[in-house]
Amino acid sequence: MSFDTGNRFAARTAIPQVGIDQGLRSYMLRVYNYMAGGLAITGVVAYFAAASGLYLALMQTPVLFWIVVFAPLGLVLLLSFRIQRMSLGAAQATFWGYAALVGLSLAGLFLVYTGASIAQVFFITAATFLAMSLWGYTTKRDLTSFGHFLIMGLIGVIIASLVNLFLHSPGLYFAVSVIGVLVFTGLTAYDTQRIKEMYWEGDGDVVAGKKAIMGALALYLDFINLFVMLMQLMGQRRS
Repeated sequence: MSFDTGNRFAARTAIPQVGIDQGLRSYMLRVYNYMAGGLAITGVVAYFAAASGLYLALMQTPVLFWIVVFAPLGLVLLLSFRIQRMSLGAAQATFWGYAALVGLSLAGLFLVYTGASIAQVFFITAATFLAMSLWGYTTKRDLTSFGHFLIMGLIGVIIASLVNLFLHSPGLYFAVSVIGVLVFTGLTAYDTQRIKEMYWEGDGDVVAGKKAIMGALALYLDFINLFVMLMQLMGQRRS
Protein backbone atom coordinates (compact mmCIF):
# COMPACT_ATOMS: atom_id res chain seq x y z
CA MET A 1 0.00 0.00 0.00
CA SER A 2 1.16 3.58 -0.46
CA PHE A 3 0.06 5.93 2.26
CA ASP A 4 1.39 9.45 1.97
CA THR A 5 4.66 9.47 3.92
CA GLY A 6 6.25 12.49 2.33
CA ASN A 7 8.38 15.07 4.13
CA ARG A 8 6.24 16.96 6.65
CA PHE A 9 9.04 18.46 8.73
CA ALA A 10 7.41 21.88 8.93
CA ALA A 11 4.16 20.41 10.21
CA ARG A 12 6.00 18.26 12.74
CA THR A 13 7.83 21.19 14.31
CA ALA A 14 4.52 22.86 15.14
CA ILE A 15 3.42 20.00 17.42
CA PRO A 16 5.00 19.47 20.86
CA GLN A 17 7.14 16.34 21.16
CA VAL A 18 5.03 15.13 24.08
CA GLY A 19 1.95 15.09 21.86
CA ILE A 20 3.84 13.17 19.18
CA ASP A 21 5.03 10.56 21.69
CA GLN A 22 1.53 10.10 23.10
CA GLY A 23 0.09 9.79 19.61
CA LEU A 24 2.72 7.23 18.63
CA ARG A 25 2.07 5.15 21.72
CA SER A 26 -1.66 5.23 21.04
CA TYR A 27 -1.09 4.23 17.41
CA MET A 28 1.21 1.32 18.30
CA LEU A 29 -1.22 0.15 20.98
CA ARG A 30 -3.92 0.13 18.32
CA VAL A 31 -1.69 -1.99 16.08
CA TYR A 32 -0.99 -4.51 18.83
CA ASN A 33 -4.66 -4.64 19.85
CA TYR A 34 -5.70 -5.47 16.28
CA MET A 35 -2.99 -8.10 16.10
CA ALA A 36 -3.94 -9.66 19.45
CA GLY A 37 -7.59 -9.71 18.41
CA GLY A 38 -6.68 -11.45 15.17
CA LEU A 39 -4.62 -14.07 17.02
CA ALA A 40 -7.49 -14.67 19.45
CA ILE A 41 -9.94 -15.22 16.59
CA THR A 42 -7.49 -17.55 14.85
CA GLY A 43 -6.95 -19.62 17.99
CA VAL A 44 -10.64 -19.95 18.82
CA VAL A 45 -11.63 -20.88 15.27
CA ALA A 46 -8.76 -23.39 14.96
CA TYR A 47 -9.67 -25.12 18.24
CA PHE A 48 -13.39 -25.40 17.56
CA ALA A 49 -12.89 -26.40 13.91
CA ALA A 50 -10.69 -29.27 15.08
CA ALA A 51 -12.85 -30.26 18.07
CA SER A 52 -16.13 -30.19 16.15
CA GLY A 53 -14.89 -32.18 13.16
CA LEU A 54 -15.45 -29.22 10.82
CA TYR A 55 -11.83 -29.23 9.71
CA LEU A 56 -11.90 -32.91 8.74
CA ALA A 57 -15.17 -32.39 6.89
CA LEU A 58 -13.67 -29.51 4.93
CA MET A 59 -10.55 -31.51 4.09
CA GLN A 60 -12.68 -34.29 2.62
CA THR A 61 -14.36 -31.91 0.17
CA PRO A 62 -11.87 -30.82 -2.53
CA VAL A 63 -13.63 -27.56 -3.39
CA LEU A 64 -13.88 -26.46 0.24
CA PHE A 65 -10.29 -27.55 0.85
CA TRP A 66 -8.97 -25.23 -1.86
CA ILE A 67 -11.19 -22.40 -0.63
CA VAL A 68 -9.67 -22.74 2.85
CA VAL A 69 -6.18 -22.79 1.32
CA PHE A 70 -6.51 -19.80 -1.03
CA ALA A 71 -9.18 -17.58 0.55
CA PRO A 72 -6.76 -16.14 3.16
CA LEU A 73 -4.34 -15.18 0.40
CA GLY A 74 -7.17 -13.48 -1.46
CA LEU A 75 -8.10 -11.39 1.58
CA VAL A 76 -4.46 -10.39 2.15
CA LEU A 77 -4.23 -9.19 -1.45
CA LEU A 78 -7.53 -7.36 -1.06
CA LEU A 79 -6.27 -5.50 2.00
CA SER A 80 -2.89 -4.78 0.44
CA PHE A 81 -4.16 -3.32 -2.83
CA ARG A 82 -7.65 -2.02 -2.04
CA ILE A 83 -7.55 -0.78 1.54
CA GLN A 84 -7.34 2.89 0.52
CA ARG A 85 -10.69 2.53 -1.26
CA MET A 86 -12.31 0.59 1.57
CA SER A 87 -14.08 2.07 4.56
CA LEU A 88 -12.40 1.57 7.92
CA GLY A 89 -15.19 -0.79 8.94
CA ALA A 90 -14.77 -2.88 5.80
CA ALA A 91 -11.01 -3.06 6.35
CA GLN A 92 -11.55 -4.22 9.92
CA ALA A 93 -14.08 -6.85 8.82
CA THR A 94 -11.67 -8.11 6.15
CA PHE A 95 -8.90 -8.44 8.71
CA TRP A 96 -11.12 -10.34 11.16
CA GLY A 97 -12.36 -12.56 8.32
CA TYR A 98 -8.78 -13.28 7.31
CA ALA A 99 -7.88 -14.24 10.87
CA ALA A 100 -10.86 -16.63 11.02
CA LEU A 101 -9.90 -18.32 7.74
CA VAL A 102 -6.33 -18.75 8.92
CA GLY A 103 -7.79 -20.39 12.02
CA LEU A 104 -9.58 -22.88 9.80
CA SER A 105 -6.39 -23.69 7.93
CA LEU A 106 -4.43 -24.17 11.17
CA ALA A 107 -7.02 -26.39 12.84
CA GLY A 108 -5.06 -29.44 11.72
CA LEU A 109 -2.34 -28.56 14.24
CA PHE A 110 -4.70 -29.60 17.03
CA LEU A 111 -5.11 -32.98 15.37
CA VAL A 112 -1.39 -33.56 14.72
CA TYR A 113 0.22 -32.13 17.88
CA THR A 114 -0.60 -32.48 21.57
CA GLY A 115 -2.36 -29.61 23.29
CA ALA A 116 0.51 -29.25 25.79
CA SER A 117 3.12 -28.81 23.05
CA ILE A 118 0.91 -26.30 21.20
CA ALA A 119 0.61 -24.23 24.39
CA GLN A 120 4.35 -24.50 25.07
CA VAL A 121 5.34 -23.41 21.57
CA PHE A 122 2.78 -20.60 21.66
CA PHE A 123 4.37 -19.11 24.78
CA ILE A 124 7.86 -19.50 23.31
CA THR A 125 6.64 -17.74 20.17
CA ALA A 126 5.03 -14.96 22.22
CA ALA A 127 8.20 -14.38 24.27
CA THR A 128 10.38 -14.30 21.15
CA PHE A 129 7.96 -12.00 19.36
CA LEU A 130 7.73 -9.56 22.28
CA ALA A 131 11.51 -9.38 22.66
CA MET A 132 12.15 -8.74 18.97
CA SER A 133 9.25 -6.31 18.58
CA LEU A 134 10.50 -4.32 21.59
CA TRP A 135 13.97 -4.22 20.10
CA GLY A 136 12.62 -3.11 16.74
CA TYR A 137 10.63 -0.35 18.45
CA THR A 138 13.47 1.00 20.59
CA THR A 139 16.61 0.50 18.48
CA LYS A 140 18.18 3.53 16.83
CA ARG A 141 19.71 1.35 14.13
CA ASP A 142 18.14 1.55 10.67
CA LEU A 143 16.92 -1.98 9.89
CA THR A 144 16.08 -1.30 6.23
CA SER A 145 19.03 -3.20 4.74
CA PHE A 146 18.50 -5.95 7.31
CA GLY A 147 14.87 -6.16 6.23
CA HIS A 148 15.76 -6.45 2.55
CA PHE A 149 18.04 -9.37 3.38
CA LEU A 150 15.27 -11.04 5.39
CA ILE A 151 12.76 -10.61 2.56
CA MET A 152 15.15 -12.41 0.22
CA GLY A 153 15.37 -15.15 2.84
CA LEU A 154 11.58 -15.29 2.98
CA ILE A 155 11.39 -15.75 -0.78
CA GLY A 156 13.88 -18.59 -0.46
CA VAL A 157 11.80 -20.23 2.26
CA ILE A 158 8.67 -20.03 0.11
CA ILE A 159 10.41 -21.52 -2.94
CA ALA A 160 12.01 -24.30 -0.90
CA SER A 161 8.67 -25.12 0.74
CA LEU A 162 6.99 -25.41 -2.65
CA VAL A 163 9.77 -27.62 -3.98
CA ASN A 164 9.53 -29.87 -0.93
CA LEU A 165 5.85 -30.47 -1.64
CA PHE A 166 7.13 -32.74 -4.42
CA LEU A 167 10.42 -33.96 -2.89
CA HIS A 168 9.13 -34.76 0.63
CA SER A 169 12.68 -34.43 1.94
CA PRO A 170 12.95 -34.52 5.77
CA GLY A 171 16.30 -32.72 5.58
CA LEU A 172 14.91 -29.89 3.46
CA TYR A 173 11.82 -29.73 5.72
CA PHE A 174 14.07 -29.28 8.77
CA ALA A 175 16.26 -26.68 7.02
CA VAL A 176 13.23 -24.66 5.88
CA SER A 177 11.86 -24.67 9.44
CA VAL A 178 15.14 -23.48 10.96
CA ILE A 179 15.67 -20.75 8.37
CA GLY A 180 12.01 -19.76 8.67
CA VAL A 181 12.38 -19.26 12.42
CA LEU A 182 15.37 -16.97 11.85
CA VAL A 183 13.64 -15.06 9.06
CA PHE A 184 10.38 -14.39 10.91
CA THR A 185 12.20 -13.54 14.13
CA GLY A 186 14.15 -10.88 12.27
CA LEU A 187 11.11 -9.67 10.34
CA THR A 188 9.31 -9.03 13.63
CA ALA A 189 11.90 -6.39 14.54
CA TYR A 190 12.04 -4.97 11.01
CA ASP A 191 8.27 -4.72 10.63
CA THR A 192 7.89 -3.12 14.06
CA GLN A 193 10.33 -0.38 13.13
CA ARG A 194 8.66 0.10 9.74
CA ILE A 195 5.21 0.35 11.34
CA LYS A 196 6.53 2.87 13.85
CA GLU A 197 7.94 4.99 11.03
CA MET A 198 4.59 4.93 9.20
CA TYR A 199 3.05 6.98 12.00
CA TRP A 200 2.35 10.64 11.34
CA GLU A 201 0.66 12.79 13.96
CA GLY A 202 -1.37 14.63 11.32
CA ASP A 203 -3.23 11.55 10.09
CA GLY A 204 -6.99 11.51 10.53
CA ASP A 205 -8.70 8.71 12.40
CA VAL A 206 -9.58 6.75 9.25
CA VAL A 207 -6.07 6.88 7.75
CA ALA A 208 -4.48 6.07 11.11
CA GLY A 209 -6.91 3.19 11.56
CA LYS A 210 -6.06 1.73 8.15
CA LYS A 211 -2.34 2.06 8.86
CA ALA A 212 -2.89 0.26 12.17
CA ILE A 213 -4.71 -2.58 10.41
CA MET A 214 -1.93 -3.03 7.86
CA GLY A 215 0.67 -2.89 10.62
CA ALA A 216 -1.27 -5.46 12.62
CA LEU A 217 -1.50 -7.69 9.54
CA ALA A 218 2.29 -7.62 9.08
CA LEU A 219 2.98 -8.48 12.73
CA TYR A 220 0.20 -11.08 12.75
CA LEU A 221 1.83 -12.84 9.78
CA ASP A 222 5.23 -12.72 11.50
CA PHE A 223 3.76 -14.27 14.66
CA ILE A 224 1.74 -16.97 12.90
CA ASN A 225 4.57 -18.05 10.64
CA LEU A 226 7.07 -18.06 13.51
CA PHE A 227 4.64 -20.19 15.51
CA VAL A 228 4.14 -22.68 12.67
CA MET A 229 7.90 -23.00 12.05
CA LEU A 230 8.56 -23.59 15.74
CA MET A 231 5.76 -26.16 15.87
CA GLN A 232 7.43 -28.04 13.04
CA LEU A 233 10.70 -28.07 15.00
CA MET A 234 9.49 -28.51 18.58
CA GLY A 235 5.92 -29.79 18.46
CA GLN A 236 5.19 -33.17 20.05
CA ARG A 237 3.04 -35.28 17.74
CA ARG A 238 0.11 -37.29 19.01
CA SER A 239 0.74 -41.00 19.29
